[in-house]
Amino acid sequence: MEHVRVICFFFACCVLTSVPFPALAQVDTYVFDPDFNCVDRGNFTANSSFAGNLNRLVSSLSSLTSKPYGFYNLSSGDSSSGEKAYAIGLCRREVRRDDCLSCIQTAARNLTEQCPRSKQAVVWYTQCMFRYSNRTIYGRKETDPTLSFRAGETISSNRDEFERLQRELLNRLKGVAAGGGGNRKYAQGNSSASPGYRRFYGSAQCTPDLSEEDCNDCLIYGFESIPSCCDGEIGLRWSCPSCNFRFETWRFYELDSDLEPDPPGTSGSPTPAAKTEKTGKGKGGSKVVIAIVIPIVLVALFAICLCLVLKWKRNKSRDRVKVLGSSPLSGSVAEDEFSNTDSLSVDFENLKTATNNFSPANELGRGGFGSVYKGVFSHGQEIAVKRLSGTSGQGDLEFKNEILLLAKLQHRNLVRLLGFCIHGQERLLVYEFIKNASLDHFIFGIIFYSPPYDPLPLVVSLCIDLYTVADLEKRQVLDWGVRHKMIGGIVRGLLYLHEDSRYRIIHRDLKASNILLDQEMNPKIADFGLAKLFDQGLTMTHRFTSRIAGTYGYMAPEYAIHGQFSVKTDVFSFGVLVIEIITGKRNNNGRGSDDDEDAEDLLSWVWRSWREDVILSVIDPSLTTGSRNDILRCIHIGLLCVQESAATRPTMASVALMLNSNSFTLPTPSRPAFVLESVVPLNVSSSTEGLQSSSNDVTVSELSPR
Repeated sequence: MEHVRVICFFFACCVLTSVPFPALAQVDTYVFDPDFNCVDRGNFTANSSFAGNLNRLVSSLSSLTSKPYGFYNLSSGDSSSGEKAYAIGLCRREVRRDDCLSCIQTAARNLTEQCPRSKQAVVWYTQCMFRYSNRTIYGRKETDPTLSFRAGETISSNRDEFERLQRELLNRLKGVAAGGGGNRKYAQGNSSASPGYRRFYGSAQCTPDLSEEDCNDCLIYGFESIPSCCDGEIGLRWSCPSCNFRFETWRFYELDSDLEPDPPGTSGSPTPAAKTEKTGKGKGGSKVVIAIVIPIVLVALFAICLCLVLKWKRNKSRDRVKVLGSSPLSGSVAEDEFSNTDSLSVDFENLKTATNNFSPANELGRGGFGSVYKGVFSHGQEIAVKRLSGTSGQGDLEFKNEILLLAKLQHRNLVRLLGFCIHGQERLLVYEFIKNASLDHFIFGIIFYSPPYDPLPLVVSLCIDLYTVADLEKRQVLDWGVRHKMIGGIVRGLLYLHEDSRYRIIHRDLKASNILLDQEMNPKIADFGLAKLFDQGLTMTHRFTSRIAGTYGYMAPEYAIHGQFSVKTDVFSFGVLVIEIITGKRNNNGRGSDDDEDAEDLLSWVWRSWREDVILSVIDPSLTTGSRNDILRCIHIGLLCVQESAATRPTMASVALMLNSNSFTLPTPSRPAFVLESVVPLNVSSSTEGLQSSSNDVTVSELSPR
């Protein structure tokens, strides 16, 4: 079918060079958690006049009707008293009016709850910004505090040219936005890119109450902040109370024709009527013939190429249909499960080139499901390629499951799936490249061997105390601040899966080896091959399965024994993970070695230490800094999460509140589930339909309360 590609490429070149058309936008599914900032500029008391004015201002939002332009300026109270409350709300350009008002109402309500005594505060949601103050803020530039997000990709080549063209585009948008009227100060546009990149896209926005000079100065301040917040980043997003801008290498914004129209009489000047020319009769007749013949020829060529392409694609996709043809999902989930996967398909030859034909030198690691290779695409993007082994036990169902789920998810604490490949018997998954390894490489003592290896040192190493073989430099990186950040990031990722995404998703295999760490040690949850999802519209809170899969030691007892899973299944795994992070020990190891049959398992040891009031003894000895109260609070949270009864475990929303608010009183934990006798339950099979376990599995398998 190579001739088909040549014909289609030739035809496409002819058409594209002669017929201009706008670039298509990718769907901007990027979301982030609300970022609350309680500005430290004084507090008020609960019964003060300002408190009453602020409450009335927030309450008044519920009675407002939506406005065009996405900007709200409000106040409440008498300015002469000095206790007047002022507020401003601003939405992104593409947000519809009703959605904008709803976002601002939610932001205002939650901001006053998160900052109950602050006289000044600001919050950013994905779609809007809301701020309030005890002083006049309308028409006044405010550049503090700031919020920035990075795409996670760094410039790999032509950096000087990249940054020059980036500055040119942002400066052009700055001028257009600052010159906007009193209703909207916004600009969006694109420009040519440096070699190795497709095209640059950007947007700039100010609150429309600012003067042209203040808007200009605010955006300049943001541009000058790029080196300190986002140096070398390909994509970035920066915000402050008075302005914001965004820069990407893909079109994230909507065209004006796709947006909700502005009120009549407020749009730009109409397009002037097209000019006409008078021509001679003979010349005009020739033009008519050309105007008729050329479209007919183009349509005929297009039809021929379309038929050839469809036939070629049909042959090429046979393997893909065999794998992705049947759906494991149901209901409204199944209706659109394939909608986001077509664009993720990656050519096998491109992956071979990117990984140097899967060279052993590019191998990052090897696990039960296959090998992972580092690769670099031709445009410089680094990737990680998971090449599944045909004998791994991870079949087409798990492969499909991971594709369909990660295609729908986008969160900074979830690993990003860039693509997949089905080529004959080959099954490959393409992820973003994460600079650091998985969490278990840092918190546990691990010796790496590149196959072929001598197994004797590995056997000997298991008899040595883990601290003697651990990479000391890596362990020293994990001070309490880093570990606490890891715990918080995992909480945010699970909260997104359980409550904030379109579907309620149960991971079912949360463990240290499935937590990847980026260059700044931010955690990213990976490996969704065993994940299950619920439609958020359903009232069902748990399900049963006869196919129990996962890792012993992390599995909740109701799942390991009865096959019942819910969000509380992930909560149990999270609790085990928290205790591992703090103790630096594997959950199947406790204080003894793997060869010691009388060794106390980790949960038993921590629970006994908690009951005997010697809990400080379980803390990783390498944790020499950090608040002991914060560490003990996290152990307390971990014990709440591993309670034997699923009903008594907190939700991830409650865990987030416990972790972020020391004023929240923690309940007393009950006894966790313990691993007991080596008796395999009847409903857990060792066949391919039974338990699939990793190298971290525990051989004992019956869990029951002690």
